[in-house]
Amino acid sequence: MTIVRAEPGGTRGHATETVTGAGAEETAEVPGALPEALTGFVGYLLRRVFARFAACSDGPEDGPRDFLVLDALTAGDWASQLDLAERLGINRTLMVGVVDRLEARGQVLRTRNPDNRRQYILSLTDEGRSAVEAGRHAVAERDARLTAALTPEQVPRLNTLLARLLPPGAQDLVRGTEHLVAQAHHRLRRLGDEKLAGTGLRIRHYGPLSLLAASGPCPQQRLAQELAISGPAASQLVDELVAGGMVHRGRDPHDRRRYALELTELGHTQLKRVAEAVSLLAGEVAELLGPGGEDELRVLLGRLLEPAHPGAAEATARRD
Repeated sequence: MTIVRAEPGGTRGHATETVTGAGAEETAEVPGALPEALTGFVGYLLRRVFARFAACSDGPEDGPRDFLVLDALTAGDWASQLDLAERLGINRTLMVGVVDRLEARGQVLRTRNPDNRRQYILSLTDEGRSAVEAGRHAVAERDARLTAALTPEQVPRLNTLLARLLPPGAQDLVRGTEHLVAQAHHRLRRLGDEKLAGTGLRIRHYGPLSLLAASGPCPQQRLAQELAISGPAASQLVDELVAGGMVHRGRDPHDRRRYALELTELGHTQLKRVAEAVSLLAGEVAELLGPGGEDELRVLLGRLLEPAHPGAAEATARRD
């Protein structure tokens, strides 16, 4: 499904985005052993934790963004809807939908900025303040369930490390482990994809390309198992790589009834490019987290993943 929306007060050319169907990311991840080659990357572990949290059935219907915006407005009016979206790491297209919902509920008032008619001022209403109070209680209860694998001392440390991965202007606006995981995950994914702009690659392509390079001709089902993702998710990834000329579907020499996947010459070249982007991103993450922070965060994320991915805690601890 593709949805194109325009930002109120903005130009259509600057406010479009392709939005995938809700729940795609969390339903792509399935339980199972995680590929050891990927567990050394904080960005990969964050994606898995984000998917695990999002898949928990007692989450808010509209996701965490609604509460993030309401909570940010408790300090006072925000002079620009777009500025708040950037500070919170929310794409402007998605921000429109969030504010539309909050305004429809009577929780937020959106008015033209008299100093800049192209901007909207966001104000919290009394209904919005009541929603924030109830929301903070619900967020705390859900965070306690999601982080049950950690000790009471580890949870605030996890939150501190996650906040370091956010832009400085957002670190004081985002509260709660689940929200911090989501914002950190989205930011690292954006930073990684930006390094691959114009190549036809995304940071998510590193996993399948690197595994195919290591294992040679590989049935698609086995690739899905090794990546611990669903069959449809693997099929989508493979379709992208085949369309880009990076992967060839040939007959499996061990079973002529099924196809085997193999990297093309272009695939090997593109793997080097995406591997370089992954390495650059890992360097940025290490710098943001500070001395020892990367190893510490990796261990904490591994413990959160252990229930669904046995061995994750041990694998991340070995790298400490």
